Amino acid sequence: MRVIFAGTGDIGIPTLNYLMAHHTLAGVLTQPDRPAGRHRDLKAPAIKEEILKLAPEIPMLQPESPRLPEAISWVRQLVPEVMVTMAYGRILPKELLEAPSLACLNIHASVLPRHRGASPIQAAIASGDRTSGVTIMHMAEGLDTGDVILEKSIPLARRETAGSLSEKLANLAPLALSEALERLSRGNAPRFQQDHVMATVTGKIGREESLLDWSQPAVVLEQKIRSLQPRPAAVATLPASNGEAISLKIHSAILARKASGKPGSILRVDERGVLVACGDGGLLLRMIQPEGKARMHSAAFARGRALKTGP
Repeated sequence: MRVIFAGTGDIGIPTLNYLMAHHTLAGVLTQPDRPAGRHRDLKAPAIKEEILKLAPEIPMLQPESPRLPEAISWVRQLVPEVMVTMAYGRILPKELLEAPSLACLNIHASVLPRHRGASPIQAAIASGDRTSGVTIMHMAEGLDTGDVILEKSIPLARRETAGSLSEKLANLAPLALSEALERLSRGNAPRFQQDHVMATVTGKIGREESLLDWSQPAVVLEQKIRSLQPRPAAVATLPASNGEAISLKIHSAILARKASGKPGSILRVDERGVLVACGDGGLLLRMIQPEGKARMHSAAFARGRALKTGP
């Protein structure tokens, strides 16, 4: 098939490689280069870097918005049969949805209608879901509201993180897409309408969404920590003996269900780490990262800082 791929994040790379290997990739749509890092140098999207490395001859466009007339014209001129999007980060206008002769498909990293929106992988872990997966659907003008062709599910591991789940779903996506395109080519691809009443919606994750509230149950906080790994990472404060609050990132923690105390207080510090009381139970902090420093074990951090233990 003659396909245009629209994507930005590295989760779409296996799908991009599949399309290059098994179909005619007519063009790639991705977002513009953005400032990144401490020095705010321009960084290309992962999809652009992959194309330039493997197939620089494939046409590529990086519009600020896919709604711009030049973006719509560019897609139409490539005469695609199918357009496939995954983690593109933009909602396509009606003109682009109608541009392919067969279908405009989206690969979404959840089993819809659960976890529509920008952060379905993080939401699955933070919610304590036991399964996740990918959905291949016909794109609509709404946010992940289109009719479903097929879905594939996988179980979540006990210590699943957003990073590990993202890798699994990235590799699952081309398998699901291959089956969907095969059905589409035979003319028997199903269209299942989503149950919109059952839909949940996720948003972008900023600093406020990364903060830990020690008054919440430990199990909820442990899930949230894993959902924010490897980035942006959960952020919390610990009490110092001088009365100050120490801000740091928390990369991993272990549940201590029988622990109890005032939420946010440090119950114990030893070679195993720093034990913090939560609204229900406690968390034994393992890998943490003080501001401006590298990751370290919380026990090593405690040896160099005067932390306040007790209420």
